[in-house]
Amino acid sequence: MEALHLGLFMLSSCVFGVLLEYPGSALNQAIADAFSRRVLMGIGMGLTAFAIMESPFGKRSGAHMNPAVTLTFYMLGKIRGLDAVFYALSQFVGALLGVYVSRVLIGSPLEDMSVNYVITAPGAGVGQAFLGELLISMVLMLTVLTVSNSTRLSRWTPVFAGGLVALWITIEAPISGMSMNPARTLGSAFAADSYRSLWIYFIAPPLGMLSAAALYRMRFGDLNAR
Repeated sequence: MEALHLGLFMLSSCVFGVLLEYPGSALNQAIADAFSRRVLMGIGMGLTAFAIMESPFGKRSGAHMNPAVTLTFYMLGKIRGLDAVFYALSQFVGALLGVYVSRVLIGSPLEDMSVNYVITAPGAGVGQAFLGELLISMVLMLTVLTVSNSTRLSRWTPVFAGGLVALWITIEAPISGMSMNPARTLGSAFAADSYRSLWIYFIAPPLGMLSAAALYRMRFGDLNAR
């Protein structure tokens, strides 16, 4: 399920990436403004994340879709160690297969440098990209923990999470490429054979999410619903 979730997320990312950024796309030609295209990309990916989390499989596995999320839940005692290992492995496999399937289905537009397998790479300096990934990952996890552990708000968790994905793509993508996810970044990097600053996406998102978990525990204690 976790492999399928991230595979579908990557397929959606590749499709929206080509529709919005490939110069031969009618949508790209119709929308010249890069910010407007990012808004549409954010909406598309936010809705994708929401749909996956709300799906029967998403509810069954928890729809982590991200090794950094799984690691954080393991550190919080919400998932067993062996399960966490297989969750993470499945997420990496799903990301790689999702991009490969996208390449088969979409073809050369996905390889074009305007899309380049929707890789995540620093748009600003390396330090800014690291800080960007750290902060957006921290805010996402802190929001998820706060909302999901509230009896009043827990059912709205997919809305909050999907909304933040949309917002971060819109406003943060020019800084770091907006990943928050080591598996998502590796899937695109492997297909594009482009590993520039890969370490950022393996360190900053887990660090940000673990920091969010520590802050949550300092403020609220355990994760019992309130």
